[in-house]
Amino acid sequence: MSVDKRELSKGRPQYHLKVKPGDVAKYVLLPGDPGRVIKIAEFMDSAREVARNREFLTYTGEYKGIPVSVTSTGIGCPSAAIAVEELANVGAEVFIRVGTSAGIQPEVKPGNIVIPNGAMRNEGTSYYYVPDGFPAVPSYRVLRALILASQKLGYEYHVGIISTDDSFYAESPEFLSELRDYGITSLDMESSAIFIVSHLRGLEAGTVLGVVANLSTREGVFKEDDPRRKLAVERAIKTALEAVRILEEGK
Repeated sequence: MSVDKRELSKGRPQYHLKVKPGDVAKYVLLPGDPGRVIKIAEFMDSAREVARNREFLTYTGEYKGIPVSVTSTGIGCPSAAIAVEELANVGAEVFIRVGTSAGIQPEVKPGNIVIPNGAMRNEGTSYYYVPDGFPAVPSYRVLRALILASQKLGYEYHVGIISTDDSFYAESPEFLSELRDYGITSLDMESSAIFIVSHLRGLEAGTVLGVVANLSTREGVFKEDDPRRKLAVERAIKTALEAVRILEEGK
């Protein structure tokens, strides 16, 4: 007799995240870096830590009176999928990944933001859920809210297909050239799994990425002191939070 881990964990404290029912809000922002959870919490009211384990740090607070949680997912799709599964088990309904990205197209510059309307599945996790050929796309309502938020805030943004990759250092010049020819906008390491898991569970998800470098022009590559990095992260955070307000108001 097989074990359904998902069924066993519903309504209970979660095995990896250590969150329990009542800890998280309907809306959850998903940065990769635990340090970015704290940064996002600075833009919220009454934010407090509710759970911490491994790469997963969770805060819950409010943005303009709307309950919002923030959970770090670590690096890559396996841990991102775990985060979505366990957050869904305790009541989360809408997920917005708030990450960083490297541009592939020359016009995608450091300091810009990228709002993916799809993700190329260059990773292995989503293939445990759906077959080859199944698209990884955000929820239209969340995608639209992120676009409206970026427009309201006056940020330079790009909407396009990204590539979600498994390996940070194995992206060869040949591989990147191929992605550029495909019209891929930029890279991340989590979005496709978040889109797939959310879709299968009947939930909503989207992504906003701050562009910290461009791998075609080499702008900002491995330059931690580039002020555009901080700018990109702050723009992604503000866009995600404003999108939550738009979603909550039903616009």
